[in-house]
Order: sequence, then structure tokens, then C-alpha cells
Amino acid sequence: MSNEPRSLAYDSTFKRVNNASRELANIKEDTINHILLAVADEAEKSTFFLLAENQKDLDRMDNTNPKYDRLKLTEERIRAIVADIRNVVKLPSPLGKILVTNELPNKLKISKITVPLGVIGIIYEARPNVTFDVFSLCIKSGNACILKGGSDAQYSNVAIISLIKKILISFSINPSIVDLLPSERGATEALLTARGYVDVIIPRGSQNLIDFVTQNAKIPVIETGAGIVHTYLDEVANITKAREIINNAKTRRVSVCNALDCLIVHKKQLAHLPEVVAPLAKSNVVIYADEPSHKVLTGKYPSELLQPATDESYGTEFLSYKMSIKTVNDFDEALNHIYRYSSKHSEAIISENPENIERFFNEVDAAALFSNTSTAFTDGAQFGLGAEIGISTQKLHARGPMALAELTSYKWIVRGDGQVRPK
Repeated sequence: MSNEPRSLAYDSTFKRVNNASRELANIKEDTINHILLAVADEAEKSTFFLLAENQKDLDRMDNTNPKYDRLKLTEERIRAIVADIRNVVKLPSPLGKILVTNELPNKLKISKITVPLGVIGIIYEARPNVTFDVFSLCIKSGNACILKGGSDAQYSNVAIISLIKKILISFSINPSIVDLLPSERGATEALLTARGYVDVIIPRGSQNLIDFVTQNAKIPVIETGAGIVHTYLDEVANITKAREIINNAKTRRVSVCNALDCLIVHKKQLAHLPEVVAPLAKSNVVIYADEPSHKVLTGKYPSELLQPATDESYGTEFLSYKMSIKTVNDFDEALNHIYRYSSKHSEAIISENPENIERFFNEVDAAALFSNTSTAFTDGAQFGLGAEIGISTQKLHARGPMALAELTSYKWIVRGDGQVRPK
């Protein structure tokens, strides 16, 4: 990272957003909800404009790039974005909640209440939907936000921000409560060192991006880590369920962080493995199989899609139509494999053994754990949170899908009537 002094132009932006964040405290919740509904309506009306701007970004990217699917907007995806914004409107404000209240013997009345974090910086790659999600969650939780998108989504992000600012101005709200930095690398470096202006940074993207942010930030970071996702097919499992769960977890949307990367198979389930993975062939999923599973799948899974696993097949977030298989002798070996390679994002077990399910929940260290269902459900909206700003894989402050409640801190309020502390 450069040792050059931060550009004064960036400091001007940071100061403007920081000042605007103070105005958010005076905006009534009803007004915020009307703003969000207006943004949702405008996004719906501007669908073709957003798609046209998004196409400019798509035209600059190789469609075989794993980021291509993340970058792409469709009418259906815009409808989903709009629905998420409207869902956020329905949620209660996370602000002003009394977490603790107490009256001391000296009659001091103390309470602990939820407050905004302040100014949130978001650094993200080819995900234009994040621009809408971040704004809706931040304004609802009383936070201003500074967005640093990647150059690959430049046209899409500029279009979305212009739409949002148009609505804010129409409500006589300071449009600087949200701002989009230039796509150049220098803007990232400036944001990471914006102490005094930005309260927290949340990176969303590849492991390389997350590592860069955590290693160079001078302000607190909430990691939304890469998803190296496993599903364990236990010794006792319903194969019909397994077929559907594994296919959904792998192929529903391969470029997202909750997509399945490695199927762990108990050796007693190898005979059922061809049946379990058969639906994957329809999506041309390449399987990197270890020796036992490769032997079983040879002749029963398309040869052009079946490859021998290597060391690199494990601990990899594929973000594409690829998946590895690891055969284990027992439950403990499955847990050990997950422990070694997990990114602590989402992990699942398919089992009809209640004791193994409980052991899995108790012993596996991840932000979200599932039994007999797809990891595709690791999502703020699917968890009933309205939308999400990211999925945290760390343990301090927030973990798992981060929505309104996770974008707040708290402060202590002490009410007195002339009390002084004794010497």
C-alpha cells in the first residue's frame, strides 16, 4: 500500500459524508420508510435504464469469468432487489432500543440504548445489487455510507447511486448520506485510512480483496469472508433429500459465497453417490473426485466432467460449476476435514441421525450451520432480516448475515438529579 499522503479530494468527500451522517439522527423513521419505498419504485420504473448501464459493464467482461454472474442484472434480479428494499421498510427500526435499564442506590438512572455505527465504508467487487442493499440497510439503521465498487461495475453503480440521490433530493435529504468513490485503486487506499471520518469498513468480495483490506485498514474492519462451503453426507441419510439439497447448494447460483464447494461422503454412501450427483451433470458441473469416489463415478458420471482430485481441489472457493468430493471413513474424519479447510462461513450435514446432527452443530465452527437443507439459505433476506450488508465470518460484533441490528452499536445514558461522586 502506498505511503503517499491521502488526496485532499478524498478527504473532502469523507468530511462531507461524515457531516451528513449527523443529519440522519433527525430524520423520522416514517420519512426513511417513504424514501426507501420511493427508491424501490424508481428502481422498478428504471429497470431498462439499469439493465442498459449494466450491459456496458458486462460487455467489458469475459462471460466465462466467475464474476460475470455476480455482475449481471436481469429483470428478475431487479424485482428481487426491489422486494428486498420493501421488506426492509416493513422491519422495525433497530435504533433507540433499550438494552439495559437500572436505577442505582444513589438514584442515578442508567440505560443502554442502540445507536448507529456512524459512517460505514463498503468495498466490494462486481455486485451492483450491493449498492441498493447497503443504502437501504444503512439509512434504515441511521448510518451514512461510502461505497467503493470495482471498476468492473462502474456503469451499474453510477446509475444506481444517481437514482438514489435523485430520490433523496426530492425528499430534501442531504444526498451526501451516501456517496460512491471513483473505481480507481487510490480511492480504496484512501478509504482504508480515513480515520476520524469513517467508523468501520466492510469488504465484500474475493479472499484477496478481504486480505488486502484487513492488512491495510487503519480503522476497524468487519470481515465478510469468502465461503469455502462443505456438505457432509452422513452414514445414515435420506438419498432423495440429498440429491435435491446438493444440486440446489451447488447449482442454484454458483458465483455466490454460500454455494457448495466440497461434498464430503461417508464411505458407506459411496454406492449411492452416482444417484446423488446425477442432477449435477445437467448443469455441466465438473467434479474433482478423490480416488474412492472417482472409482465409483467412473462410467456413471460424464467422463468429460469427472476429474481426479488434487490437493488444490480442497479449500477452494470455486465460484463456478465445479465441486470436489472427499470420502471419509467416519464422522470424526468428516469433522476434521471441515476443520482443516473451512472458511467458517456455511457448513451442512445431511443425516437422519439426531446425535450426529447435534454433534455437528456443537463442534463445527462456522457462522451458519445447516442440517438436511441447502447452504443456499445463508442470506439475510432468507433469514427474515429483510436484506443483508454481508455475511460476517468473524466473531466480534457480528457473525453470519448482517442486517439492521448488526449495523448498530450502543451508548449509555445516565440521568441524574444533582448527584456527585464521593471523594
